Amino acid sequence: MEIDVTQALKDTENALRDFISSVLFKKFGDKWIEKCGVTSERIERWQERKAVEKKRQIFGVVEERLIYYADFYDLKTILKKHWAEEFAEPLGDWKTFKVWLEELGRLRDPDAHRRELLPHQKNLAIGISGEIRTRLVRYRSKQETSEDYYPRIESVRDNFGNIWTDESSRTIYTKTILRPNDIIDYVITASDPMDEDLEYGISLGGDIWQTGNTFSVIITEDHVKNNLCIGVFIRSLRKYHAHGFYDDFVYFFYDVLPPKKI
Repeated sequence: MEIDVTQALKDTENALRDFISSVLFKKFGDKWIEKCGVTSERIERWQERKAVEKKRQIFGVVEERLIYYADFYDLKTILKKHWAEEFAEPLGDWKTFKVWLEELGRLRDPDAHRRELLPHQKNLAIGISGEIRTRLVRYRSKQETSEDYYPRIESVRDNFGNIWTDESSRTIYTKTILRPNDIIDYVITASDPMDEDLEYGISLGGDIWQTGNTFSVIITEDHVKNNLCIGVFIRSLRKYHAHGFYDDFVYFFYDVLPPKKI
């Protein structure tokens, strides 16, 4: 199977962004960006990028979280600043992690510019990315279940800009209004502490399971209602699961109006 290095690097970088946001928000509250450890000039640069993206995406959806406009080396700066107090426990030794970040940063450049990586570079990128994300999942699993066994969802995104990353709730009320024939696309990012394969499921009038982490759902007249619930699930291929037949879940709610009259 072809290794998707680009997606692995992107998922790992975004997982770090989400984890940094969650940890520092709990420590500093809404003003955590100002105390994250980067200079005010860097934060201004992030804000400028966000403003440019808003102008460019006239009809699209813009990522609102400012951390998503940070450079990769900004994440390294933040992690180093708060390593001893916040990040050493989940991520381990700083010297080792620093080397991993430097390697990923070096590998991101040729990948971003569409220069083909060599096989050993692809394997290195996949290996480091997998180890980082596995450590994050292990830490989260210990926080809730005290076990290194069950896989966890890291994020779920739909094509309307709704994003779930909040460990404190498994429900997101999107406030998105849909009509029949609209299509919802989902991308699920998840990881297993035992680094084994996962299955991804979606529930809307029946459960569908597959090995791929993307789904497309077509809204029909049968779905017309307030608070239409669409469930996103993951599970390992092992015998036992955290919730009977699945390991983790997120529910997305939408309002679906009747078809427009012509």
